[in-house]
Amino acid sequence: MKSILKPGARARGRRTAAVSFAIVAIALAGAFTGTAPAWARGESPTASIEIRRTGDGIPHVRATTWRGVGMGVGRAQAEDALCTLADAFVTYRGERSLYFGADKKPATRSTFGEPLNLDLDFFFRAFAGPEAVAAFKREQPAELNELIAGYAEGYNRHVASMRSTRVVRHACGHAPWVRPIEPDDVYRRMIAAALAGGYTHFVSEIVNARPAAAAPPAPADTLSLSSRLDIPVGDARGIGSNVMAFGQAATGERGGVLFGNPHWYWGGPDRFYQAHLSLPGKLDVAGVSFLGIPVIMIGFNNDVAWSHTVSAARRFGLFELTLDPADATRYLVDGVSEPMRTQPLAVQVRRPDGTTEVVHRTLYSTRFGPVVDLAARHEALGWRGGKALAIRDINAGNPRIFRNFLRWNRARSLDEFIAIQKEEAGMPWVNTAAIGRGDGRVWYADIGAVPGVPDELRIACATPLSKAFAAIDPRTPLLDGSRSACEWQTGEPSGQAGSMSVDKLPSALREDYVANMNDSYWLTHPAQPLTGFASILGGEGQSLSMRGREGHRIAGELASAGESSAKGLAQRMMHKALEARSYTADQFKQPLLDRACMPGEAALAPGVQQACEVLRRWSNRADAQDKGGALLWDAFWTRLQKIPEPEFYSTTFSAQMPLRVPGVNAADPRVALALAGAVEDMRQKGWAPDAPLSAHRFARSEGRRVPLFGGCDAEGYFTVACANEGDYTMGDRSHGNSYLQVVYFDRHGVQARTLLAHGGRETAVTNGPGLAPVARYARKDWLRFPFREQDIARDPLLRRSTISPASEYPAPSRRPAAPRRLPAPEPRS
Repeated sequence: MKSILKPGARARGRRTAAVSFAIVAIALAGAFTGTAPAWARGESPTASIEIRRTGDGIPHVRATTWRGVGMGVGRAQAEDALCTLADAFVTYRGERSLYFGADKKPATRSTFGEPLNLDLDFFFRAFAGPEAVAAFKREQPAELNELIAGYAEGYNRHVASMRSTRVVRHACGHAPWVRPIEPDDVYRRMIAAALAGGYTHFVSEIVNARPAAAAPPAPADTLSLSSRLDIPVGDARGIGSNVMAFGQAATGERGGVLFGNPHWYWGGPDRFYQAHLSLPGKLDVAGVSFLGIPVIMIGFNNDVAWSHTVSAARRFGLFELTLDPADATRYLVDGVSEPMRTQPLAVQVRRPDGTTEVVHRTLYSTRFGPVVDLAARHEALGWRGGKALAIRDINAGNPRIFRNFLRWNRARSLDEFIAIQKEEAGMPWVNTAAIGRGDGRVWYADIGAVPGVPDELRIACATPLSKAFAAIDPRTPLLDGSRSACEWQTGEPSGQAGSMSVDKLPSALREDYVANMNDSYWLTHPAQPLTGFASILGGEGQSLSMRGREGHRIAGELASAGESSAKGLAQRMMHKALEARSYTADQFKQPLLDRACMPGEAALAPGVQQACEVLRRWSNRADAQDKGGALLWDAFWTRLQKIPEPEFYSTTFSAQMPLRVPGVNAADPRVALALAGAVEDMRQKGWAPDAPLSAHRFARSEGRRVPLFGGCDAEGYFTVACANEGDYTMGDRSHGNSYLQVVYFDRHGVQARTLLAHGGRETAVTNGPGLAPVARYARKDWLRFPFREQDIARDPLLRRSTISPASEYPAPSRRPAAPRRLPAPEPRS
């Protein structure tokens, strides 16, 4: 981005007519974002926006208006991820079929999974249409609306700048789907994020539901219903996070340490983007947000720091409808027949010959929510035989999410942070942990929008189908939709109709530590479990995941380390977070090998004896320097997981001793067979039993292979790297450690160390530009985040660029009508 003179300086010496023409053109350009430029609305024409980039290309946006901050964020994100953003805005507008074809799928993973383009188009036309956007916008504070309008301006400036030169700066180049956006596009993006824990579980099953269909709508994936519901967001196993917060009992001083580590998407529209936003006297916050969002969602300011993990609570529920015998589009409530609401939907679709056609569907909804046909996943859950299901997502009526984030961005104490969370009750599908400056306490809460389904209501409104469904998924409520008394209850206080009251949601304020690794709220701290909450919130007395066990092992070790300062504990945390130890190998490798590698057992198959030697030498770490063992253990443990848990483990889980290590039935003959099978699996891949991890787990960036560390959470790795594609190469379809932060406060204010594993540029892990942050993560070199002005100024890689409200607008024209004939689809989908 080039430096630009202010409007007054540029205009000096020009003729009055030319000046007038420029002013009119710039004002008209505001049509792209729905409002005129800031200076045209009476704001200072010298209110410039500065984007300063420090090490690893991190943008620090500084402006003198809210709109200016949004403009800087939109410009910076577009510079780094234009193709990903443009593709995402096509999705949220419901135009994928027009540009990429109806029967294709998005190229990258996301919180809405991978449905067909046509299904996604109908979904977003239904749930992020004009009425939904208008209702969402009305509930936002003026500052947030200004940020959003500015974001659209900043994004559009980059699009205009790109089109004004022949230099191709993005892979999408001048593709027809890369277009200017409006503020409504950002609101749609926010709505999409809100629905990630609910409706997006069943995109295809909602938009294809129709009465008495000859065949049930096919799901977008091959997962069973229980497996699908076991994945909290998206369709990839392992999506989630680790979070720990240590108070004064652990740090030895009046101050805490926060560690946050989402295991998130390395590509696609929900990838995290790191930035620092500053509006003097009103805002000074750093961290990450989803692409397309102009506020910080995980991060810190000079007084508070926070992070999230995906919650185990259900944010949606099902209702069993009793249909009117005379009409399958009517249903009975208290014996009275009610018509389903019908919403006609139309989507433009590109044919193979380049012409377009319009495809129509009807969305059916009830007082409980849209109809969903799950017959393809379970025959008893379809729209037929006088029955149907409706689904309700609490976050479909939750406009508080991003105004909550904006308030947190500006919070000045832990107490204020907590008060905001309780007042808004807006968090959509995440747990929260936080610390405050000069405060020895730490905060954990799963306080947000949760369906008002206490266990008493679940019991009173159970049907034979709901009781059978509980065996598939005990958390999702399936209530009797034939009785009005079974609608969700509204608690007081709560954020919206049908939501649970804040005082019925779990939270903890402690001085030692809190931790969550995507297990239930129940074991936030093992010494004092949180109990007495509704089952919809995740359940109690349940066994932790292997990653959760490793996390609590680490937390307990650090909390009892006897540190005398937050800085000292933070340094320990940085080391432990990237140690990449396998909990399953630490706990079970020795007894399993003692039996499976006995002379009689080891002779079962060729190569088994070598495998035994490799695993015995292995350090139990998935480190880039691993000399062999991590890959073999993955193959071994994958096969061991096929043995039913009650038969594999020799001791049962005890809620009274939740962190006790279970024993294993090593003598089970299937254990030795699993090891032999693992050897064969490696052989078929062409991998030696002692193949080092670095030979296969790496990212490609700027023509280099960058060896990486970590593993999947099934093996008990706290440090996560999971390609999810049948190989170990980490790219834009992978998930794993994404944004990591360790934060504490001292007499100077906030001290933060961060890493962005996949980098800030969309090409960083697809062999394009953006190597620096990926390489930093690979060498475990935590970045001392330059938060204060003096730290930014002395950064050796500092680059400055300035834009002003009157410069670089796109051409003043409205969005063009959809063409009748389009070029061949881009390879993105």
